[in-house]
Amino acid sequence: MRLRMALVAALAVTLAGCGSDTDTTTKSGKITISYAIWEKNDQASTQKIIDAFQKQHPDVTVKLEITPWDQYWTKLQTAAAGGAAPDVFWMNSLNVRLYAKGGVLAPIQNADVSAFPQAIVDGYRYDGKLYGMPRDVGLPVLWYDKELFDKAGVKYPTADWTWDDLRAAAKKLTDPAKKQYGLLAPMWDQGGFYPTMIQAGGHVISADGKKSGFDEPGSIQGLEFWTDMINKDKVAPSAQATTDTDPVQLFMTGKYAMYYGGSWLATAFKANTERGDKVDVAPLPKGPTQEAVILLGLANAVSAKSEHPVESAQFATFLSSEEAEKILSDTGGASVSSRAGTQDSWFNAFPNYHLKEAFDASIPHGVPYPVSLNTAKWQDVQNKLLAEAWAGKRPTADAAREIAAQMNEILAKE
Repeated sequence: MRLRMALVAALAVTLAGCGSDTDTTTKSGKITISYAIWEKNDQASTQKIIDAFQKQHPDVTVKLEITPWDQYWTKLQTAAAGGAAPDVFWMNSLNVRLYAKGGVLAPIQNADVSAFPQAIVDGYRYDGKLYGMPRDVGLPVLWYDKELFDKAGVKYPTADWTWDDLRAAAKKLTDPAKKQYGLLAPMWDQGGFYPTMIQAGGHVISADGKKSGFDEPGSIQGLEFWTDMINKDKVAPSAQATTDTDPVQLFMTGKYAMYYGGSWLATAFKANTERGDKVDVAPLPKGPTQEAVILLGLANAVSAKSEHPVESAQFATFLSSEEAEKILSDTGGASVSSRAGTQDSWFNAFPNYHLKEAFDASIPHGVPYPVSLNTAKWQDVQNKLLAEAWAGKRPTADAAREIAAQMNEILAKE
Protein backbone atom coordinates (compact mmCIF):
# COMPACT_ATOMS: atom_id res chain seq x y z
CA MET A 1 0.00 0.00 0.00
CA ARG A 2 2.95 2.34 0.10
CA LEU A 3 3.60 4.80 -2.69
CA ARG A 4 6.56 4.46 -5.00
CA MET A 5 7.17 8.18 -5.18
CA ALA A 6 9.77 8.42 -7.91
CA LEU A 7 7.76 6.21 -10.22
CA VAL A 8 4.58 8.14 -9.75
CA ALA A 9 6.37 11.41 -10.45
CA ALA A 10 7.69 9.96 -13.68
CA LEU A 11 4.27 8.78 -14.79
CA ALA A 12 3.03 12.29 -15.48
CA VAL A 13 5.49 12.46 -18.39
CA THR A 14 5.46 8.83 -19.49
CA LEU A 15 1.69 8.49 -19.69
CA ALA A 16 1.07 11.84 -21.32
CA GLY A 17 1.05 10.30 -24.75
CA CYS A 18 -1.17 7.33 -23.97
CA GLY A 19 -4.51 7.39 -25.71
CA SER A 20 -7.79 6.18 -24.29
CA ASP A 21 -9.42 4.60 -27.35
CA THR A 22 -10.69 1.12 -26.59
CA ASP A 23 -10.97 -1.79 -29.00
CA THR A 24 -14.54 -2.99 -28.37
CA THR A 25 -14.28 -6.09 -30.55
CA THR A 26 -13.66 -9.57 -29.19
CA LYS A 27 -12.24 -12.61 -30.87
CA SER A 28 -14.33 -15.69 -31.44
CA GLY A 29 -13.51 -18.87 -29.61
CA LYS A 30 -11.39 -19.22 -26.50
CA ILE A 31 -9.52 -16.11 -25.43
CA THR A 32 -6.85 -15.31 -22.85
CA ILE A 33 -6.72 -12.24 -20.66
CA SER A 34 -3.85 -11.29 -18.37
CA TYR A 35 -4.18 -10.39 -14.70
CA ALA A 36 -1.30 -8.66 -12.89
CA ILE A 37 -0.80 -8.47 -9.12
CA TRP A 38 2.22 -7.79 -6.90
CA GLU A 39 1.73 -10.02 -3.86
CA LYS A 40 2.99 -13.61 -4.13
CA ASN A 41 1.35 -14.49 -0.81
CA ASP A 42 -2.01 -13.90 -2.49
CA GLN A 43 -1.28 -16.32 -5.32
CA ALA A 44 -3.24 -19.25 -3.88
CA SER A 45 -6.40 -17.31 -3.11
CA THR A 46 -6.19 -15.43 -6.40
CA GLN A 47 -5.90 -18.66 -8.36
CA LYS A 48 -9.00 -20.02 -6.60
CA ILE A 49 -10.89 -16.93 -7.66
CA ILE A 50 -9.62 -17.29 -11.23
CA ASP A 51 -10.75 -20.92 -11.26
CA ALA A 52 -14.22 -19.90 -10.10
CA PHE A 53 -14.46 -17.29 -12.84
CA GLN A 54 -13.26 -19.68 -15.54
CA LYS A 55 -15.85 -22.21 -14.42
CA GLN A 56 -18.54 -19.65 -15.19
CA HIS A 57 -16.77 -18.47 -18.37
CA PRO A 58 -15.24 -21.59 -19.97
CA ASP A 59 -14.24 -19.67 -23.10
CA VAL A 60 -11.98 -17.33 -21.12
CA THR A 61 -8.55 -18.21 -19.72
CA VAL A 62 -7.04 -15.86 -17.15
CA LYS A 63 -3.24 -15.79 -17.04
CA LEU A 64 -1.94 -14.66 -13.66
CA GLU A 65 1.19 -12.50 -13.62
CA ILE A 66 2.94 -11.76 -10.32
CA THR A 67 5.53 -8.99 -10.20
CA PRO A 68 7.11 -7.97 -6.86
CA TRP A 69 6.14 -4.54 -5.53
CA ASP A 70 9.61 -3.12 -6.13
CA GLN A 71 9.27 -3.85 -9.84
CA TYR A 72 5.50 -3.72 -10.33
CA TRP A 73 5.03 -0.02 -11.08
CA THR A 74 8.08 0.22 -13.32
CA LYS A 75 6.85 -2.74 -15.36
CA LEU A 76 3.29 -1.39 -15.51
CA GLN A 77 4.51 2.08 -16.47
CA THR A 78 6.60 0.67 -19.33
CA ALA A 79 3.81 -1.59 -20.57
CA ALA A 80 1.22 1.19 -20.37
CA ALA A 81 3.44 3.59 -22.30
CA GLY A 82 3.60 1.02 -25.08
CA GLY A 83 -0.14 0.37 -25.03
CA ALA A 84 0.40 -3.13 -23.69
CA ALA A 85 -0.75 -3.00 -20.08
CA PRO A 86 -2.24 -6.20 -18.63
CA ASP A 87 -5.96 -6.61 -19.31
CA VAL A 88 -6.77 -6.41 -15.61
CA PHE A 89 -4.37 -5.34 -12.88
CA TRP A 90 -4.08 -4.18 -9.30
CA MET A 91 -4.36 -0.45 -8.79
CA ASN A 92 -4.15 1.70 -5.68
CA SER A 93 -5.93 4.97 -4.99
CA LEU A 94 -2.64 6.89 -4.81
CA ASN A 95 -1.98 6.22 -8.50
CA VAL A 96 -5.43 5.88 -10.02
CA ARG A 97 -5.92 9.53 -11.01
CA LEU A 98 -2.64 9.70 -12.85
CA TYR A 99 -3.30 6.50 -14.77
CA ALA A 100 -6.88 7.48 -15.49
CA LYS A 101 -5.88 10.90 -16.83
CA GLY A 102 -3.15 9.23 -18.89
CA GLY A 103 -5.75 7.13 -20.67
CA VAL A 104 -4.43 3.83 -19.32
CA LEU A 105 -7.61 2.83 -17.49
CA ALA A 106 -11.06 2.07 -18.85
CA PRO A 107 -13.91 3.39 -16.70
CA ILE A 108 -16.05 0.73 -15.02
CA GLN A 109 -19.58 1.01 -16.36
CA ASN A 110 -22.82 0.36 -14.44
CA ALA A 111 -21.13 -1.32 -11.47
CA ASP A 112 -23.07 -1.84 -8.24
CA VAL A 113 -20.65 -0.78 -5.51
CA SER A 114 -23.22 -0.25 -2.76
CA ALA A 115 -21.79 -3.13 -0.68
CA PHE A 116 -18.39 -1.45 -0.36
CA PRO A 117 -17.23 1.31 2.02
CA GLN A 118 -17.93 4.67 0.40
CA ALA A 119 -14.43 5.89 1.23
CA ILE A 120 -12.89 3.01 -0.73
CA VAL A 121 -15.14 3.56 -3.75
CA ASP A 122 -14.54 7.32 -3.75
CA GLY A 123 -10.80 6.67 -3.79
CA TYR A 124 -11.18 5.23 -7.30
CA ARG A 125 -13.36 7.94 -8.78
CA TYR A 126 -11.85 10.52 -11.07
CA ASP A 127 -13.65 13.13 -13.14
CA GLY A 128 -16.99 11.57 -12.19
CA LYS A 129 -16.07 8.06 -13.34
CA LEU A 130 -15.11 4.86 -11.50
CA TYR A 131 -11.75 3.37 -12.51
CA GLY A 132 -11.42 0.36 -10.22
CA MET A 133 -13.52 -2.36 -8.60
CA PRO A 134 -12.81 -2.58 -4.84
CA ARG A 135 -10.93 -5.64 -3.65
CA ASP A 136 -9.83 -5.30 -0.03
CA VAL A 137 -9.72 -2.81 2.80
CA GLY A 138 -7.08 -1.90 5.34
CA LEU A 139 -7.54 0.51 8.17
CA PRO A 140 -5.36 1.81 10.99
CA VAL A 141 -6.26 0.52 14.43
CA LEU A 142 -4.85 0.84 17.93
CA TRP A 143 -2.79 -2.23 18.78
CA TYR A 144 -1.99 -2.60 22.47
CA ASP A 145 0.08 -4.87 24.68
CA LYS A 146 -2.26 -6.52 27.19
CA GLU A 147 0.62 -7.68 29.36
CA LEU A 148 1.91 -4.13 29.91
CA PHE A 149 -1.60 -2.85 30.60
CA ASP A 150 -2.20 -5.61 33.16
CA LYS A 151 1.08 -4.98 34.97
CA ALA A 152 0.36 -1.26 35.19
CA GLY A 153 -3.25 -1.79 36.25
CA VAL A 154 -4.54 0.23 33.30
CA LYS A 155 -7.83 -0.68 31.64
CA TYR A 156 -7.69 -1.77 28.02
CA PRO A 157 -8.60 0.72 25.26
CA THR A 158 -12.24 0.79 24.13
CA ALA A 159 -14.20 2.25 21.23
CA ASP A 160 -15.06 5.20 23.49
CA TRP A 161 -11.47 6.28 24.04
CA THR A 162 -10.48 9.86 23.21
CA TRP A 163 -7.08 11.48 22.73
CA ASP A 164 -7.14 12.39 26.41
CA ASP A 165 -7.70 8.76 27.39
CA LEU A 166 -4.79 7.65 25.26
CA ARG A 167 -2.49 10.35 26.60
CA ALA A 168 -3.40 9.55 30.23
CA ALA A 169 -2.82 5.83 29.69
CA ALA A 170 0.46 6.45 27.88
CA LYS A 171 1.78 8.40 30.85
CA LYS A 172 0.89 5.59 33.25
CA LEU A 173 2.46 3.01 30.96
CA THR A 174 5.75 4.87 30.51
CA ASP A 175 8.61 3.78 32.75
CA PRO A 176 11.99 5.36 31.87
CA ALA A 177 13.83 3.05 34.29
CA LYS A 178 12.67 0.05 32.26
CA LYS A 179 13.05 1.86 28.93
CA GLN A 180 9.34 1.28 28.51
CA TYR A 181 7.08 3.67 26.61
CA GLY A 182 3.32 4.09 26.52
CA LEU A 183 3.18 4.70 22.79
CA LEU A 184 5.07 4.30 19.55
CA ALA A 185 4.83 7.44 17.42
CA PRO A 186 6.43 6.82 14.01
CA MET A 187 5.86 9.37 11.26
CA TRP A 188 3.14 7.45 9.42
CA ASP A 189 0.59 9.27 7.32
CA GLN A 190 -2.35 6.87 6.72
CA GLY A 191 -2.58 5.53 10.23
CA GLY A 192 -0.99 8.36 12.18
CA PHE A 193 -0.99 12.04 11.40
CA TYR A 194 -3.55 12.12 8.55
CA PRO A 195 -6.33 10.78 10.80
CA THR A 196 -5.41 13.03 13.71
CA MET A 197 -5.33 16.08 11.43
CA ILE A 198 -8.87 15.29 10.32
CA GLN A 199 -10.03 14.30 13.81
CA ALA A 200 -9.03 17.76 15.02
CA GLY A 201 -11.08 19.45 12.31
CA GLY A 202 -8.32 19.99 9.77
CA HIS A 203 -7.64 18.37 6.44
CA VAL A 204 -4.69 17.32 4.30
CA ILE A 205 -5.92 18.61 0.96
CA SER A 206 -9.10 20.35 -0.17
CA ALA A 207 -11.87 18.29 -1.74
CA ASP A 208 -11.08 19.67 -5.19
CA GLY A 209 -7.39 18.83 -4.77
CA LYS A 210 -6.27 22.42 -5.29
CA LYS A 211 -5.29 23.62 -1.84
CA SER A 212 -3.27 22.29 1.08
CA GLY A 213 -4.83 22.02 4.50
CA PHE A 214 -1.61 21.70 6.49
CA ASP A 215 -1.80 25.28 7.74
CA GLU A 216 -5.32 24.88 9.17
CA PRO A 217 -5.46 25.12 13.01
CA GLY A 218 -6.98 21.65 13.29
CA SER A 219 -4.30 20.16 11.05
CA ILE A 220 -1.55 21.67 13.19
CA GLN A 221 -3.26 20.37 16.33
CA GLY A 222 -3.42 16.90 14.80
CA LEU A 223 0.30 16.98 13.99
CA GLU A 224 1.22 18.27 17.43
CA PHE A 225 -0.66 15.33 18.94
CA TRP A 226 2.27 13.20 17.76
CA THR A 227 5.23 15.49 18.22
CA ASP A 228 4.13 16.40 21.74
CA MET A 229 4.01 12.72 22.68
CA ILE A 230 7.67 12.45 21.72
CA ASN A 231 9.20 15.79 22.57
CA LYS A 232 6.97 17.18 25.32
CA ASP A 233 5.25 14.38 27.21
CA LYS A 234 8.11 11.92 26.63
CA VAL A 235 5.67 8.98 26.46
CA ALA A 236 6.97 7.88 23.04
CA PRO A 237 10.55 7.12 21.97
CA SER A 238 12.53 9.49 19.80
CA ALA A 239 11.88 9.72 16.09
CA GLN A 240 15.29 8.18 15.55
CA ALA A 241 14.21 5.01 17.34
CA THR A 242 11.36 4.37 14.90
CA THR A 243 13.56 5.33 11.96
CA ASP A 244 16.36 2.94 12.87
CA THR A 245 14.06 0.00 13.64
CA ASP A 246 10.76 -1.07 12.11
CA PRO A 247 7.99 0.00 14.55
CA VAL A 248 6.32 -3.39 14.12
CA GLN A 249 9.47 -5.07 15.44
CA LEU A 250 9.70 -2.59 18.29
CA PHE A 251 6.11 -3.22 19.32
CA MET A 252 6.75 -6.94 19.50
CA THR A 253 9.57 -6.46 22.03
CA GLY A 254 7.09 -5.90 24.85
CA LYS A 255 8.49 -2.46 25.69
CA TYR A 256 5.81 -0.37 23.98
CA ALA A 257 2.22 -0.39 25.21
CA MET A 258 0.37 1.04 22.20
CA TYR A 259 0.89 1.38 18.47
CA TYR A 260 -1.22 2.85 15.69
CA GLY A 261 -0.77 0.04 13.17
CA GLY A 262 -2.58 -1.47 10.22
CA SER A 263 -5.30 -4.09 10.59
CA TRP A 264 -3.26 -6.19 8.15
CA LEU A 265 -0.62 -6.72 10.84
CA ALA A 266 -2.89 -9.34 12.38
CA THR A 267 -1.22 -12.01 10.25
CA ALA A 268 2.29 -11.13 11.41
CA PHE A 269 1.29 -10.74 15.04
CA LYS A 270 -0.59 -14.05 15.09
CA ALA A 271 2.50 -15.77 13.67
CA ASN A 272 4.67 -14.42 16.50
CA THR A 273 4.60 -17.36 18.88
CA GLU A 274 6.38 -15.43 21.63
CA ARG A 275 4.17 -12.36 21.90
CA GLY A 276 1.33 -12.72 19.41
CA ASP A 277 -1.18 -13.76 22.05
CA LYS A 278 -0.23 -10.84 24.32
CA VAL A 279 -1.60 -8.11 22.06
CA ASP A 280 -5.06 -7.03 20.99
CA VAL A 281 -6.73 -4.31 18.97
CA ALA A 282 -9.18 -1.43 19.41
CA PRO A 283 -10.47 1.38 17.17
CA LEU A 284 -8.47 4.60 16.92
CA PRO A 285 -9.22 7.04 19.76
CA LYS A 286 -11.67 9.83 18.94
CA GLY A 287 -10.34 13.29 18.19
CA PRO A 288 -11.55 16.56 19.72
CA THR A 289 -13.73 17.46 16.72
CA GLN A 290 -14.76 14.24 14.98
CA GLU A 291 -14.08 10.58 14.38
CA ALA A 292 -12.10 9.73 11.27
CA VAL A 293 -10.07 6.85 9.92
CA ILE A 294 -8.27 6.68 6.58
CA LEU A 295 -9.40 3.69 4.55
CA LEU A 296 -7.15 2.23 1.89
CA GLY A 297 -7.92 -0.69 -0.34
CA LEU A 298 -6.69 -2.13 -3.59
CA ALA A 299 -8.92 -2.24 -6.64
CA ASN A 300 -8.89 -4.13 -9.89
CA ALA A 301 -8.57 -1.89 -12.93
CA VAL A 302 -9.18 -2.64 -16.59
CA SER A 303 -6.81 -1.57 -19.34
CA ALA A 304 -8.21 0.93 -21.81
CA LYS A 305 -6.16 -0.86 -24.48
CA SER A 306 -7.40 -4.39 -23.77
CA GLU A 307 -8.20 -6.43 -26.87
CA HIS A 308 -10.96 -8.06 -24.83
CA PRO A 309 -12.66 -5.20 -23.01
CA VAL A 310 -15.94 -7.01 -22.36
CA GLU A 311 -14.35 -10.10 -20.83
CA SER A 312 -11.83 -8.00 -18.90
CA ALA A 313 -14.61 -5.91 -17.40
CA GLN A 314 -16.53 -9.07 -16.54
CA PHE A 315 -13.50 -10.47 -14.74
CA ALA A 316 -12.82 -7.25 -12.84
CA THR A 317 -16.45 -7.20 -11.74
CA PHE A 318 -16.32 -10.86 -10.71
CA LEU A 319 -13.25 -10.17 -8.58
CA SER A 320 -15.46 -7.95 -6.43
CA SER A 321 -18.38 -10.38 -6.34
CA GLU A 322 -19.61 -12.03 -3.16
CA GLU A 323 -18.18 -15.38 -4.29
CA ALA A 324 -14.72 -13.99 -5.00
CA GLU A 325 -14.59 -11.81 -1.89
CA LYS A 326 -15.49 -14.78 0.32
CA ILE A 327 -12.63 -16.76 -1.20
CA LEU A 328 -10.30 -13.86 -0.40
CA SER A 329 -11.43 -13.67 3.22
CA ASP A 330 -11.33 -17.43 3.70
CA THR A 331 -7.55 -17.42 3.30
CA GLY A 332 -7.01 -15.57 6.59
CA GLY A 333 -4.09 -13.71 5.07
CA ALA A 334 -3.17 -10.05 5.35
CA SER A 335 -5.99 -8.95 3.05
CA VAL A 336 -9.60 -8.73 4.18
CA SER A 337 -12.29 -8.29 1.57
CA SER A 338 -13.98 -4.91 1.34
CA ARG A 339 -17.45 -6.24 0.44
CA ALA A 340 -19.87 -6.19 3.36
CA GLY A 341 -21.01 -9.61 4.47
CA THR A 342 -17.93 -11.49 3.28
CA GLN A 343 -15.46 -10.76 6.06
CA ASP A 344 -16.47 -13.03 8.93
CA SER A 345 -14.14 -15.88 7.98
CA TRP A 346 -11.21 -13.45 8.07
CA PHE A 347 -12.18 -12.15 11.49
CA ASN A 348 -12.62 -15.72 12.72
CA ALA A 349 -9.08 -16.56 11.63
CA PHE A 350 -7.84 -14.25 14.41
CA PRO A 351 -9.92 -15.25 17.45
CA ASN A 352 -7.56 -13.57 19.93
CA TYR A 353 -8.02 -10.14 18.36
CA HIS A 354 -11.14 -7.96 18.46
CA LEU A 355 -10.83 -7.10 14.78
CA LYS A 356 -14.53 -7.28 13.92
CA GLU A 357 -15.36 -4.82 16.69
CA ALA A 358 -12.62 -2.48 15.47
CA PHE A 359 -13.86 -2.67 11.88
CA ASP A 360 -17.51 -2.19 12.81
CA ALA A 361 -16.64 0.90 14.84
CA SER A 362 -14.27 2.34 12.23
CA ILE A 363 -15.77 1.79 8.78
CA PRO A 364 -18.66 4.28 9.23
CA HIS A 365 -16.08 7.01 9.87
CA GLY A 366 -13.86 6.11 6.94
CA VAL A 367 -12.48 8.81 4.66
CA PRO A 368 -10.43 8.33 1.47
CA TYR A 369 -6.67 8.64 1.48
CA PRO A 370 -5.88 12.24 0.43
CA VAL A 371 -4.43 12.45 -3.09
CA SER A 372 -3.97 14.72 -6.06
CA LEU A 373 -2.70 14.02 -9.57
CA ASN A 374 0.90 13.94 -8.37
CA THR A 375 0.66 13.09 -4.68
CA ALA A 376 4.28 12.01 -4.54
CA LYS A 377 5.67 15.45 -5.25
CA TRP A 378 4.05 17.20 -2.30
CA GLN A 379 4.48 14.17 -0.05
CA ASP A 380 8.23 14.51 -0.56
CA VAL A 381 7.96 18.01 0.91
CA GLN A 382 5.64 16.80 3.65
CA ASN A 383 7.95 14.00 4.76
CA LYS A 384 11.11 16.09 4.72
CA LEU A 385 9.69 18.91 6.83
CA LEU A 386 7.73 16.73 9.22
CA ALA A 387 10.87 14.69 9.91
CA GLU A 388 12.38 17.86 11.35
CA ALA A 389 9.34 18.42 13.57
CA TRP A 390 9.28 14.78 14.73
CA ALA A 391 12.95 15.10 15.67
CA GLY A 392 12.25 18.28 17.64
CA LYS A 393 14.44 20.38 15.34
CA ARG A 394 11.73 22.91 14.54
CA PRO A 395 8.25 23.80 15.82
CA THR A 396 5.55 21.61 14.31
CA ALA A 397 3.40 24.62 13.41
CA ASP A 398 6.25 26.20 11.44
CA ALA A 399 6.86 22.98 9.52
CA ALA A 400 3.14 22.63 8.77
CA ARG A 401 2.85 26.16 7.41
CA GLU A 402 5.88 25.70 5.18
CA ILE A 403 4.45 22.42 3.89
CA ALA A 404 1.24 24.25 3.00
CA ALA A 405 3.10 27.00 1.15
CA GLN A 406 5.21 24.61 -0.92
CA MET A 407 2.32 22.20 -1.44
CA ASN A 408 0.10 24.96 -2.80
CA GLU A 409 2.78 25.86 -5.34
CA ILE A 410 2.93 22.23 -6.46
CA LEU A 411 -0.86 21.89 -6.65
CA ALA A 412 -1.15 25.09 -8.69
CA LYS A 413 1.00 23.49 -11.39
CA GLU A 414 -1.08 20.32 -11.61
